[in-house]
Amino acid sequence: MTRVRFAPSPTGFLHIGSARTFIFNWLYARHHHGVMVLRIDDTDVDRNTQASLDSIFEGLKWLDLNWDEEYRQSDRGDLHRKMAWQIFEKGLAYRDFTPAGVKGAGTYPFTGEDPEVPVWRFDPRERSRSPQQSQKLADAGEPFVLRYRVPRDAAGRVEFSDGVYGHQSKEFADIEDFALLRSNGVPTYHMASCADDIDLNITHIIRGQDHLTNTFKHILIFEALAAKPPQFAHLPLLIAPDGSKLSKRKHGPVVSVTTYRDAGFLAQAYINFLCLLGWSPKDDREKMSRDELIAAFSFEGINRDNAVVNFSDTDPFDAKALWLNAEYIREMNLDDLAARLMPFLPGADPLKVRKVAPLVRERIKLLGDVRAVAGFFFAEQLPPYDSGELIPQKGDRDLARRVLEQARTTLAKTAFTHDALDAALRADAASLQIKPGQMFQPIRVAVCGQKAAPPLFETLEVIGQPTTLARIEQAIDLIKLGDHEPVKK
Repeated sequence: MTRVRFAPSPTGFLHIGSARTFIFNWLYARHHHGVMVLRIDDTDVDRNTQASLDSIFEGLKWLDLNWDEEYRQSDRGDLHRKMAWQIFEKGLAYRDFTPAGVKGAGTYPFTGEDPEVPVWRFDPRERSRSPQQSQKLADAGEPFVLRYRVPRDAAGRVEFSDGVYGHQSKEFADIEDFALLRSNGVPTYHMASCADDIDLNITHIIRGQDHLTNTFKHILIFEALAAKPPQFAHLPLLIAPDGSKLSKRKHGPVVSVTTYRDAGFLAQAYINFLCLLGWSPKDDREKMSRDELIAAFSFEGINRDNAVVNFSDTDPFDAKALWLNAEYIREMNLDDLAARLMPFLPGADPLKVRKVAPLVRERIKLLGDVRAVAGFFFAEQLPPYDSGELIPQKGDRDLARRVLEQARTTLAKTAFTHDALDAALRADAASLQIKPGQMFQPIRVAVCGQKAAPPLFETLEVIGQPTTLARIEQAIDLIKLGDHEPVKK
């Protein structure tokens, strides 16, 4: 059975690149009717934080893609150490007693290879220490690092076929004797990760391209433990428009998954968007349901080039992400949409939000846009606006005043239903000998505080007669005060 894993480290927020890795693993597992494992790689105790762990689970919960099994790497240290010592007992690892801070200072002479061996590869004096000497120093309490013994006596290489990048190869001479256990006995990332992958029967490892160089070391560990290496597939990185790697330090909150949630992205739209960063189906589809993504996903569709997330200081979100989100919003059930809008309208009456939902569904790209598009529905009093906005096209201040005064009289005696409002205000326009649009604009601005607003008659129905008349009265006072005077609160 196909078994994949997502293994985040709780050392920071859930990065959008990590979220895409999780999604690709999830899609691959579901496509092959396999198992999705969530493994928290929390062995880096100096950098792990509860806030980071909470952020990871918040982001994953919002994506609403379930996993089948869950583990904490910190609960599995005994297994990691046991497997590391199994490698040692086979003669494939050795104790390195080099004091901390010595390595990296120069080169060591080593007979049998090059006259000088770069320190980053290994220390020949430690590597050639006899088992008896090694055991004696260990028994005496001397600290040591347990290192994998990369073959040095013959030309050789590590090779594997990557599901995305194809054939990969690296010579032994270019691989250092990497650590399996630190001097405090804590397993390294390489050891812990491979031990868990073996124990959890992971069949496919799908991760970022920045891990590709680690894979050569990991294959050596798998082989040392007589385990068949999983199939590896490395994903292209997500990069900023300037080509740099996305980072919170440089690019800010735009690289955090919760930023998109808090702005009002729908989870499915965001999943859809992330899938299109570095992957595409065999056809030209862009908007795809969850089931369609599962059916279409394969390694063949993953691009080898890094994927650009487009954003700027003025436009923090990628235009395609916004387009997809707007498309999903337009298809939403109105009851569901109203419920999703509630967090962005704190304190609002749910019944009124349900009435507003159909009026804004075609006008917002993000759920959070509802504050700018429809905040006036819920405001006790409108914020200040320019009285010049009340003047209709090809009209003047006097016309705006006459329109508002006529509307005040008419709306005080008109039923607040779409058809009644439509008939009454159109009749007023005819009596004033102006176009309907010249009649409607001053009323719209008076009631909404802005020209851009949902259809007028539906808006008036939701706002209701008392608030409508109060706002028109306020607008009449404003137009009399003169231009550029704010509405008094």
